[in-house]
Amino acid sequence: MRGSRKGLALFVLGLISLLIATACSSNNGGGSSTQSNAPVTKGGTYRSATSSFGFVGDFDPVGEYTAVGFSYYQMLLRTLLNYTGEAGAAGLVPHPDLATDLGTVSSDGLTYTYHLKDNIKFGPPINREITSSDIKYAFERIDSSSLVAQYAFYYDGVIQGMAQHSGPPRNISGIDTPDPKTIVFHLTTPTSDFPARLSLAATAPVPEEVAKCFTKPAGGYGNDIVSSGPYMIQGADQMDPSSCSTIKPMSGYDPTSHLILVRNPNWDQSTDNLRKAYVNGLNMSIDSNVDDIFNKISSGSLDGSFYEIPPPTVLQKYSTDASLKPYMHIDPQNTTYYLSMNLIVPPFDDIHVRKAVNWIIDKAGIQKAWGGPATGTIAGHIMPPSMAGLGTDYNPYGTPGNTGDLAKAEAEMKQSKYDPGHTGKCTDPVCNGVILLNRNEPPWTDAEAGVVAALAKIGINVKARELESGAAYQTIDTVKTGAQVGISMNPRWGADYGDPNTFAQPLFSSQALIPVGTSNYSMVGMTSAQAKKFGVTYPAGGVPSADSQINSCLPKTGQDRETCFQGFDKYLMEQVVPWVPMFWANQVTITSPTVTNFAFDQFTGFIALQNVAVSNNASP
Repeated sequence: MRGSRKGLALFVLGLISLLIATACSSNNGGGSSTQSNAPVTKGGTYRSATSSFGFVGDFDPVGEYTAVGFSYYQMLLRTLLNYTGEAGAAGLVPHPDLATDLGTVSSDGLTYTYHLKDNIKFGPPINREITSSDIKYAFERIDSSSLVAQYAFYYDGVIQGMAQHSGPPRNISGIDTPDPKTIVFHLTTPTSDFPARLSLAATAPVPEEVAKCFTKPAGGYGNDIVSSGPYMIQGADQMDPSSCSTIKPMSGYDPTSHLILVRNPNWDQSTDNLRKAYVNGLNMSIDSNVDDIFNKISSGSLDGSFYEIPPPTVLQKYSTDASLKPYMHIDPQNTTYYLSMNLIVPPFDDIHVRKAVNWIIDKAGIQKAWGGPATGTIAGHIMPPSMAGLGTDYNPYGTPGNTGDLAKAEAEMKQSKYDPGHTGKCTDPVCNGVILLNRNEPPWTDAEAGVVAALAKIGINVKARELESGAAYQTIDTVKTGAQVGISMNPRWGADYGDPNTFAQPLFSSQALIPVGTSNYSMVGMTSAQAKKFGVTYPAGGVPSADSQINSCLPKTGQDRETCFQGFDKYLMEQVVPWVPMFWANQVTITSPTVTNFAFDQFTGFIALQNVAVSNNASP
């Protein structure tokens, strides 16, 4: 990489080229749009509800690894580089946020230098200017294994001195802060997507005087996040940071009932051209009744939906009524919904069983249960076309109508050790009572019956276990409890940023296998030594690895990188087979006429809370 600006400009241009397929957004008001005659002005509160927060890292930015968490962080936190909160390819291009520009890169690609803007302060109760040391402390927290930084693999072994040590945060040799406005990263190897990795929430500045009091993730800093963005948790100004004993949870966040955000009085719009911050705040409440959420939107007592997929009746109502169509926003996410098979759990330790499952699943039925084509496109491979460019033509298990093929599934099963009689059915005793994990809410529960019935056709008889979204994720992201689950239909995966590697390292690298907080739910690449460390049974035939394929793609750039990850996707589908990709998702958001500006954030895959505008007079 030559020079600084030129090198980063090439990265951005490559990113735009890679993601150009997503440039078209909604057919029905997606992207940024004014949807009523009311003027777009500041004020009011975006009132919404969710069936659960579903957090997997207790809302602590060091480990929270959900798109919904990232959405709230776009209101609360600023990072060196960040995004504009818009739809399409442009919404995945990093821009300066805390940094004055896109940074300086050394000619060998190993040193990145950033300078901070002036006059950016933490919100209450800290109220001081943010320094480079606050950003460095965020990385020191990432490097502390006790805090369970779920995507530490993006930095471990990349930044010199980062390797997940035990104990509290400590100095990292590869990060220098020569003055309060300068931070320098020294890398071990050229990493073309490193600037985008600096946009993730775990890298946002953290005041040590507060965060040092929290040495464990559960119930810790997530309750007392100190804002660097336009909003803060309600009650932040009442928190006493004078000592660890005086720090109490901020009143605006209760994981069982609500998240209330209000304006950060220290935020200065002149330093932030990425966030419109129209509303005075956010009021997100917990409502386990999804039908009730959409009824309240229809009546105007809520302004819009957030995470929940509208029930089919709601989709039908808004898609057929011309007066309601402007309030249904359909935006393609960079997300795959999938069935994850655990490669260390019989019978899924046999590739022929995994291939048989791919042949038998009725994807069209699953799509219908989710609400039909409006909710997404049936997937034939793992990475969304916008990530690796394979498109919709490649589908190694494609069937007419995508309804499954019993004959091909049985032919594959006959080759399995779990079908010794070559009957086309899984006849070994391990094929009975297999745990299928799912969420306990529609449309996941609506799709479950079809999956159970399809598996039974090839002799896999499952016991469905339905849990709240967060609990379901925590079950499979903990290796020991995940090892009890044969197949799970609760996960979805969205791009962390605009690069196909975000569908590689997090999901299929052995480096992502950690005792708690793994995102490699299929256990791809697990070694016998790791199994012993985690206390789980290792299959006699071993587990296929994708590490060498991932590592061969990481140094590449441009078209070579895209082509390499296309081959990686094919390798997964044909030689590893960890998933049944179900569909590449759209996010369908329903809003009421009180929303005067709707914006979709391609980075998070949900409504851009930092850019939405409303006409109500509600207080947070």
